Amino acid sequence: MALNSKVPKGSIQNKWTDYKNKINLVNPANKRHIDVIVVGTGLAGGSAAATLAELGYNVKAFAYQDSPRRAHSIAAQGGINAAKNYQGDGDSTYRLFYDTVKGGDYRSREANVYRLAEVSANIIDQCVAQGVPFARDYGGLLDNRSFGGVLVSRTFYAKGQTGQQLLLGAYSAMNRQIARGKIEMFNRHEMLDVVKVDGKARGIIARNLITGEIERHSAHAVVVATGGYGNVYFLSTNAMGSNVTAAWKIHKKGAYFANPCYTQIHPTCIPRSGDYQSKLTLMSESLRNDGRIWVPKNLEDVKAIREGRKKPTDLSEDERDYYLERRYPAFGNLVPRDVASRAAKERCDAGYGVNATGEAVYLDFADAITRYGTEQAKIHNISNPSKEKIYDLGKAIVEAKYGNLFQMYEKIVDENPYETPMMIYPAVHYTMGGVWVDYNLMTTVPGLYCIGEANFSDHGANRLGASALMQGLADGYFVLPYTIGDYLADDIRTGKIPTDTKEFDQAEKEVKDRIDFFVNNKGTKSVDYFHKKLGKVMWDKCGMSRNEKGLKEAMTEIKAIREEFWKEVSVPGSSKEMNPELEKAGRVADFLELGELFAKDALAREESCGGHFREESAEESGPQKGEAKRNDKDFAFVSAWEYKGEPGDAVLHKEELEFKDIELKQRSYK
Repeated sequence: MALNSKVPKGSIQNKWTDYKNKINLVNPANKRHIDVIVVGTGLAGGSAAATLAELGYNVKAFAYQDSPRRAHSIAAQGGINAAKNYQGDGDSTYRLFYDTVKGGDYRSREANVYRLAEVSANIIDQCVAQGVPFARDYGGLLDNRSFGGVLVSRTFYAKGQTGQQLLLGAYSAMNRQIARGKIEMFNRHEMLDVVKVDGKARGIIARNLITGEIERHSAHAVVVATGGYGNVYFLSTNAMGSNVTAAWKIHKKGAYFANPCYTQIHPTCIPRSGDYQSKLTLMSESLRNDGRIWVPKNLEDVKAIREGRKKPTDLSEDERDYYLERRYPAFGNLVPRDVASRAAKERCDAGYGVNATGEAVYLDFADAITRYGTEQAKIHNISNPSKEKIYDLGKAIVEAKYGNLFQMYEKIVDENPYETPMMIYPAVHYTMGGVWVDYNLMTTVPGLYCIGEANFSDHGANRLGASALMQGLADGYFVLPYTIGDYLADDIRTGKIPTDTKEFDQAEKEVKDRIDFFVNNKGTKSVDYFHKKLGKVMWDKCGMSRNEKGLKEAMTEIKAIREEFWKEVSVPGSSKEMNPELEKAGRVADFLELGELFAKDALAREESCGGHFREESAEESGPQKGEAKRNDKDFAFVSAWEYKGEPGDAVLHKEELEFKDIELKQRSYK
């Protein structure tokens, strides 16, 4: 099948405007005759459902949680990007576009990214109108802070709970439409298959997670907005319920998958403390605005800290290695996530990890507290303030900016991060790959759309911090409502889609057969047993470091785990009741299939890219064709790719991708 991205012709600045001027529209009087299913009610799905209903479409919205308010979007902490240039520091639509493409290692579809940057400013206005309580500066204007990978301040935030506040805004917009009868809400429902009629997506099969009932729902179009699949690694920063099932089901019905092996590794997560953990906790990247990342310079000090003979505060400045500031002086601690993650892993792999597992570096706020305290003393005209006074004044400022994050860290680690540096380590966070979509956000199945993190289009191999919320809301509020009309304009005379057809019969039968297998299988091992085994293989051999030998082993091992799963999985309880183990079984079955595709994709990519570096193995000698084997200390900022496009003609051709450092081409790093 030939992929057609349907990117409009013309200069990149004018594509979206010209496109909107020419696409088909649905008359307001006709919208009431058209049904749309939206699966997932996080920021992307919630904003899409609310906007489509506001336009007049009949919307059915599905959430596997008990309320849209519990979507994983609520966990986003640090902020949302928008090119408003409130700080007057040189930001622009083009600079946000450029930073996003560059930060993604030039693997993004640039037309989509420019559109994203273009509508970003509208998102902030929309959310302020909804009452989202963004932080404000002294004069009452909306405040901004910096995030990794950029040289400007463009991130709008609400303390460390930006995702929650934005989700409440989208949820309030949904509630308005639920009250009007334009959104029919299905909480505690999970999509288990998509139904195609004459090649078009015309409905879904869903399971009521409370009663176990299997339901048929039809529509003229289906929108999947179910987030990412980071839990294929078992341990990730994702909520434990986050899964790939909806995206994987549509993939098996003909929707292509793109870049499944690209995963974002977030550099500021609380390190794992043992094998008993079931998830990891994210600390907002916004902390890197004021926190300095370091490890001891001397291995003797590392050993003393691990054994409890020394505290990090015992080490002088000369005994500390602020390795990001040393390696990347222009960006310092605000390098992109992939760079920060690789650097932390490299230091820990070299033996400088500071916790018991050897997998942690420090994130230290002592300098920020002193700096803010000194500033506040001058503002309050306090002469010769004591160290204690400076500390108290500085701590109050840090607490105002990051207080809930510090509180969360202390509850989990049982250490006061104001007095002792935080410990952080990279962890799986966001999935860069996903369902392939065209410029309209339609998959390769007509009438089937995919938005937000579930699609692949906007972030390339590595997402800039604070851009996930931007993409989710851009897709839902400002992109899909236009592009879906172009497709639905042909359905104004179609009428209701019946569910008593052979296509719905077949899809429901397949769903029921699978559920019956799980509850009747007489296995001996739990679902989590297999999920943990898969996660270990994924992290060890498909994680940040990859090589040909390991990836081939991973494919063989995952296949063996999958075969054992179908023989030995044990699911207690019945299918006619609320049964979390049954839900997990279906999701892990999908993860096992995705994991094998994931490894296969990684094997085909003979490059270091995003959060992953391709290492040599015994079967590989020297660089792959057109590629340098790179060590983290030799990484140019973001990546070793150089962008040669010109403003207004941002099209990258394969032959135009060149290494910044010619010397890197000549070297092979062991």
